[in-house]
Parts: sequence; C-alpha cells; structure tokens
Amino acid sequence: MSKARKNASTKRRWITWIFLGPLLLVLLVQLYFFLMVCWYSQVDPGSTSFMREQLSVLREKNPDATLKHQWVPYQRINRNLKRAVIASEDANFSIHGGVDWEAIERAYDRNNRRSKVVGGGSTITQQLAKNLFLSGSRSYLRKGQEMVIAFMLETVMSKERILEIYLNVVEFGRGVFGAEAAARHYYKTSAANLNAAQAARLAVMLPNPRYYDRHRSTNYLERRTNAILRQMRFAEVP
Repeated sequence: MSKARKNASTKRRWITWIFLGPLLLVLLVQLYFFLMVCWYSQVDPGSTSFMREQLSVLREKNPDATLKHQWVPYQRINRNLKRAVIASEDANFSIHGGVDWEAIERAYDRNNRRSKVVGGGSTITQQLAKNLFLSGSRSYLRKGQEMVIAFMLETVMSKERILEIYLNVVEFGRGVFGAEAAARHYYKTSAANLNAAQAARLAVMLPNPRYYDRHRSTNYLERRTNAILRQMRFAEVP
C-alpha cells in the first residue's frame, strides 16, 4: 500500500472514531444507568448521588458529619405521607409513564412569565432519577438524561417500588434523607405513625427542604400544608 493510501485510510479511521466514539460513550453510559435501574428494582440503594454530594458538603465544615437516613419498607411508611407527597409533587403519578408533559408545559409557561426558572414540572419518577444518579445542576443536558432514566425506571419498576425508593431517599432537610429520618427529625416519631397534618407539612417542604428545615413556621408553609391536606383524599396511591 502506498503512503498516500495508508494516510487516507488512517484519516478515514480517525473520522470514524470522531463521529462514532461519542455515540458509543453515550450508549455505554445509558447501559450503565439501565443496569443500575435493574439492580435497584431488587436491591435497596444504600446511598444516592444526592446523598454523597450533600455528605461531601457537610464534611467540608465537619469531617465527622454523617447523614440521617434509615431505610424502611413500603408497608412501614404511613399512607398519609404517600398521599401527601403525590398530592404535592405529582398528582398524575399513577397514570403517567415517567414524564408529565402537561406539567412540563405549565412549568415552561410559568418560567416564561416570571423570566426565571421557578419550577421544572418534574414527576416523582424524574426526581428519583435525579436523586439516584445525577446532580442538582440545571441544564437541558441534565434534564434530558433525567427523562431517559425516568423512562427506564417506569419500564423496569412498578409504581409502588418507585414510590418506595423515592420516599426512602428524598431529601427532607440538611443531612436528612428518607421518610423515617424525617419523621424522627421533625416529629420524634416513626414514618409509620405520621398523622395527616405532619405528612402534609413534610411533603410541602420537599421543593426546598434545607430552607424549611431552618424556617419551619412560614406563612407559605402553613397555607400550602392546609391546601395539601384538602387534596390528599384525591391522591391515588399504588
């Protein structure tokens, strides 16, 4: 083979890798996420991306810091909390396939009216995808990946399993993760014994849990808690 032909062949291989390399990497990343989703469908997560991120932040100030977190099975989480979280965070949880397009459209319109991001319309499934694997950064790339993982979760897991994991890993305050830790942190009780008012208040705290951990008696918190209490009876729980 002549030197010119050899150079041309080498150039073609490089061009191929330039185009196919990133695609292969994306596919491998998606395969990793899918395998982890399959694993978590059977095995309870010991920690999440959000937990590790927050623990790292806490340990910058206190090297001995730990998280408050205790896994409890679905049956030991009071139905009040399940209803409250669905009513507050994702009223269509039982019927959507991971993404609520109407909620996203409403959030987009709200953001445009206020000229800033005030909400993303994320479902419980999307929030779980983000908590398990991603970060809290805001970008279209992260949002797209969140949606892909949400579809994986809905394909592999039942609604009950998705809600069970979500309620066990979601952040309820600074260093406080999961329903059991939240019940003990705020009310000195267990997740199984939360009453309706306590459950509604915890659900309302979810969009900004660290703020409400420090500000537990705001007017908004009171109004929103009362609204969720009225809506809870309509929430469809798996």
